Amino acid sequence: MVSVFDGMGRICTMAFGAGVTYLAAGKPARVVPSKFREAPVEIEDDDGRMVLIIAPTWWVRRDLVPEIARGDRIEPGNGKTYTVITDRPNGSPASDATLICELERIFP
Repeated sequence: MVSVFDGMGRICTMAFGAGVTYLAAGKPARVVPSKFREAPVEIEDDDGRMVLIIAPTWWVRRDLVPEIARGDRIEPGNGKTYTVITDRPNGSPASDATLICELERIFP
């Protein structure tokens, strides 16, 4: 089904994102256009309340990482590696809607 929101995730990623290396368990690494943030961010929860996330976050289109799972890793290009702790949809019904993944840094 076509939605007025279709395409917005793609536009936002192209305008504000960069290539992040995604390492899904058991699959080869690939670069995915997305946004990485180390600073705290506020997002709206399922009940419409604003929630502060203090963990690093990765904003990625769900159609680019349909297999995403807890424990997958990313390398955003800052010399650090992070593991996915949780992923949540941003509430958009679009097919290219963004997932917001909470991350934890992996120390060597």
